[in-house]
Amino acid sequence: MADPHSTPKRHFETELVHGGTLRSQFAETSEALFLTQGHVYESAEQCEKRFIGEDPGYIYARFSNPTVAMFEKRMALLEGAEAARATATGMAAVTAALMGLLRAGDHIVAARALFGSCRYVVEEHLPRYGIESTLIDGTDLAAWRAAIRPNTKVFFLESPANPTLEVIDIEAVAAIAKSAGAKLVVDNVFATPVWQKPLALGADCVTYSATKHIDGQGRCLGGVILASEEFINTHIHTLLRQTGPAMSPFNAWVLLKGLETLSLRVERQTRSASLLADWLADQKKVTRLIFPGRKDHPQAEIIARQMGGPSTLIALEVEGGKAAAFRFLNALRIFRISNNLGDAKSLAVHPATTTHQRFTPDVRASMGVGDGLVRLSVGLEHPDDLKADLAEALRVA
Repeated sequence: MADPHSTPKRHFETELVHGGTLRSQFAETSEALFLTQGHVYESAEQCEKRFIGEDPGYIYARFSNPTVAMFEKRMALLEGAEAARATATGMAAVTAALMGLLRAGDHIVAARALFGSCRYVVEEHLPRYGIESTLIDGTDLAAWRAAIRPNTKVFFLESPANPTLEVIDIEAVAAIAKSAGAKLVVDNVFATPVWQKPLALGADCVTYSATKHIDGQGRCLGGVILASEEFINTHIHTLLRQTGPAMSPFNAWVLLKGLETLSLRVERQTRSASLLADWLADQKKVTRLIFPGRKDHPQAEIIARQMGGPSTLIALEVEGGKAAAFRFLNALRIFRISNNLGDAKSLAVHPATTTHQRFTPDVRASMGVGDGLVRLSVGLEHPDDLKADLAEALRVA
């Protein structure tokens, strides 16, 4: 049965710990882990009602699971969404959200500053099914308007974007999408639900890679789609049920444990990232520093309006291009080279040769991904130790 104390009036931090909790007959403190593929029914009549949706119980782990349901409910409470559906990975969430909305003959407009896999889905995967795509400068509102066609059905963006931390005016883009009869899907991974609420800004759907900050400790994969009940039931539920990108119950349980400390981790990581960004901005070998918490960020005014805090990510250009960036990365001792982010451990990556390596130099340049660009994901270590690590790496670079 549902937690009798659950109420939408509780604070964000409380819902991170208690939201959506289900308890078995054993009244466990920690959320139960239900490792089962299927469920049994009291009668054939009940089984029939489950399959046609007249009985709300569970059927099969590809459709639903009590542990996964707890994760979905908790995420919906945090995001301020009516409904959520968990997926096996963050990219499964993005792909399902877009494919659930689009059909052959439709058109999608997306910001060009995207994670490499997201751009692949928009630019190469969807067109295989007769879906047209247009990539634009997401910070240019006129470009969104100009890209609209009679068959435009979806706008898609990341904000802040991976890896350049470009920020898009979500509320303004949502208004443009609405005027065109299109749905706006926002990937909110870099901001996290701690610092940004796209649904409150007018987005129709929000996606996360739960692999990142939500787990936050490098343990498992996961994704989640959040929207209204009508949106989920119309565009997402049947697609996930029939195609099967299901989250494992074990991963859902791990992610529930991660949510309990999400605000503590993100707030601490953000404070450290802010300190390091200010210090890095004064270093001679850093030719470009991008951090959403600084006044010199190109979209600082938008950030002040739509985000409650900056990010745990920093992007910097190292003088000397790829060779210098590699020397910098190889000299790091606390920051570890990894393409993951949002972890308790500080991580660093060279996007041009990893997450964005499949693009031509010209395309990477249009996305702001230069050969000297390094993305830092700030962890929970002491900021003084991280600063010393970066200082030595810059000296070597």
